[in-house]
Amino acid sequence: MSKDTEIGDPVHEEATAAADVPLPPSVQAGAMSHAILRVARLHRMLAGQLLRRVGLHPGQELVMMQLWDLGPQRQTDLVRMLGSDAATMTRTIRRLEHAGFVRRRPSADDKRASIIEPTTASLALRREVERLWSELETSVTDSLTDDEQSEAIEILGRIEHSLVQASRKI
Repeated sequence: MSKDTEIGDPVHEEATAAADVPLPPSVQAGAMSHAILRVARLHRMLAGQLLRRVGLHPGQELVMMQLWDLGPQRQTDLVRMLGSDAATMTRTIRRLEHAGFVRRRPSADDKRASIIEPTTASLALRREVERLWSELETSVTDSLTDDEQSEAIEILGRIEHSLVQASRKI
């Protein structure tokens, strides 16, 4: 158990409490959905704790990873690549800009578009974010064999595909 998941820690307490509570009858009809929501919530909480160490909030690291890996991007492309919406991305970019991790400049090709680029300061952050992301991955997969990890990724991909299909019907 890492220092961030010790007794007295909110993520540890939340996980322990959730594991001890039986599903109410009304949730049993949606046991898979309930499990996904619980796992997603705990994952986001742990990610938030880890990212706070470097001054980021969940989701901001994904923007930074895109910029580090692909270089400067139009804000609209970041929205599309990360499956975000324009308002959320605008807030995220504004916060990252305020923290000194990105800079915004007008596009040379399209005056309506903004180009977002990582700053030199963010490059020092990259190794730490990659280390924290690796720590998060270890927390997720610690009790799984390599085969179980592969199977879980395949199943989650199928679930994602089903949800995309269902969202198109709405």
